[in-house]
This record gives sequence, C-alpha cells and structure tokens, in this order.
Amino acid sequence: MLEDTAPMAAHREISPLLKTGLELGPVLGFFVAYLWLKDRVFTIGGTEYDGFIIVTAGFIPVMLAATGLLWWLTGHLSRMQVLTVVLIVIFGGLSVWLNDERFFKMKPTLIYLIFGGILGIGLLRGQSYLRVVMEGMIPLNPEGWMKLTRRLCAFFFTLAVLNEIVWRSMSTETWVYFKTFGLTAALFLFFMSQSALFRDHSLEEKG
Repeated sequence: MLEDTAPMAAHREISPLLKTGLELGPVLGFFVAYLWLKDRVFTIGGTEYDGFIIVTAGFIPVMLAATGLLWWLTGHLSRMQVLTVVLIVIFGGLSVWLNDERFFKMKPTLIYLIFGGILGIGLLRGQSYLRVVMEGMIPLNPEGWMKLTRRLCAFFFTLAVLNEIVWRSMSTETWVYFKTFGLTAALFLFFMSQSALFRDHSLEEKG
C-alpha cells in the first residue's frame, strides 16, 4: 500500500502557523516580488530578463529552503509536497534557463494532471488512493472515500484545463493572481462544498 510520507524520519508536530507559513510563504513571496518587479527588465550576461523570470529564479531556492526546513522540523514530507517542489525546480529552471515564462506557467497543469491521473488509476482498480493519504484527517466510510475520490479526480482535471485557459489566453499578471489566489480558493471551496458528503458518510458516531 502507498504511504503518505517518504520514510525520512519520525513525524514531529510543529506549530500550525509555522507550518502554514512555510507552505504558503514562498507563494505569497512570489506574488509580492512579481508585483514589485513585473515592469522591470534586467540585463544579465548580455541577455534581457523580465521581472517574471527574475522572480521565478528567486522563487526556486526559496521554495527549496522552505520545504527543507519543513522536513527538518517535522521529519517528513508528503509525496504531494515532494512532487510539487520537484516540478517547481524543473519547470522553473527551464523558464529561467530558456528565458521563457511558459514553462513555469504550465507547472500547475502538470501537477493537477498527475494528481488527477493517480486518483483515476486508483479508481480504475476499485481503490481510493485519496483514502491512503487522508484517512487520518477525514473519517469516512469506504463509499464516502470513493465518492470523494471521483469528485476530486474530476476537479483536478478541471483545474488543469482552467490553468491552461488562463495562461494561454490572459496576461501574465492575471495568471499570477489566478495561481496565487484563484487555485487556492478553488480547493478551499471544493472541500467546503463536500460538507453533505462528509456528513452522510462520516464514521463518527452520531448522537
């Protein structure tokens, strides 16, 4: 059976505020830095780089440092966190190396396609891989896990399509707002909208 975390070390609890800061801080930092540098052009080694590329170049080591610190403090990282940081390094690195922002903009698409694909493979096998990584957080019966997995699988594919539409048809600034706030809000609203499923399929005893 798949495990949620790689066998790195014993799991240690840290302050939820610190954990949230390490997870979201780099993303918010990217947003603020982009707003600050978006209209500037930097010449390095005879090549001109716009603000987006410079911010992306800075975001990669910041994300690596934050993820490394999170691992050091907690003793573990989820596979989703590891995959995300790997894709940031690959696609962010390609954007900087080739001086082409499109690669970094495609990164969320690939992440959501991978997540949706993994859940889809599990569904084809009659299993909920989502249950493997979230069972300790949400007490659901097997039917509830399968329903939630189907919905989240479809939702991930929808986010992948939305990201493609936004970055291909709208400005870079619009995409940055969408990436920073739109995708985060969409995930929050998705789980909020599943309240009826959580209620109807909860394993908790009903008084």
